[in-house]
Amino acid sequence: MIQGTQDKCRILVVENSDEVRDDLIGELSALGQVTTCAREEAVAREDLAEFDLIVSDLAEQESATQSETVKAFKLGVTSSPTRRETVELHDVIEKTLGFKLRRIDNDAKDAHLREKIDLELPSDLSLMNTVLAYLLDRVAKLGLIKVEQSNLFVALDEAFVNAVKHGNRNDRTKLLRVTAELSPREAIFTVEDEGDGFDVREIPDPRDPANLFKSSGRGVLLIYNIMDEVEYSERGNRLKMVKRPETGAPIA
Repeated sequence: MIQGTQDKCRILVVENSDEVRDDLIGELSALGQVTTCAREEAVAREDLAEFDLIVSDLAEQESATQSETVKAFKLGVTSSPTRRETVELHDVIEKTLGFKLRRIDNDAKDAHLREKIDLELPSDLSLMNTVLAYLLDRVAKLGLIKVEQSNLFVALDEAFVNAVKHGNRNDRTKLLRVTAELSPREAIFTVEDEGDGFDVREIPDPRDPANLFKSSGRGVLLIYNIMDEVEYSERGNRLKMVKRPETGAPIA
């Protein structure tokens, strides 16, 4: 039970179906103040930054115009790269993930528990620390991996930085998609950018003496050394990483 209005967040539910909308109101009303609207109204709203959490059924459409409208909605107020908007977006993400950790996520360890987390974010490195802290907290609470001993932070940080800087080239109008699939036996992370991609085989090997003073390739090498499995898509803009407990079995 949530005590006090100060712990409640403002939630916007975007859903065309009246039945689904009513169900979501019932489920979310205990968490905060719920506002609902249809898709057409949502993409035209100018107060998106005032909500702590947006639950949306928006999906990419086939036409370019519709797709851009949906993407603009996802980016919200971040299309204009001002410092004020960056700070506001950071606060929204931090409050939302912090609220989810405190009030929604279950701290109990369950041998059969599986959890999937999907995030879409503008390409802004200032947002990554909050997302990274949230993901590591979820891994730790599941008892999957001893985070402080695993260097998982380093691998995920390198993946985020590469996707934002080299994939999307710091273009805040391009999205970064982060997925985490967690279970007691493994953690699977996927980081996808909207850049042109690259061929991982063409990255200079930083272990080669000829590349001793070159910084390129070191992040990718760290990811390969820390994670148990690493797989790049054919295009090179999607990275899948798998981490398992050192014993090969769930941590008690």
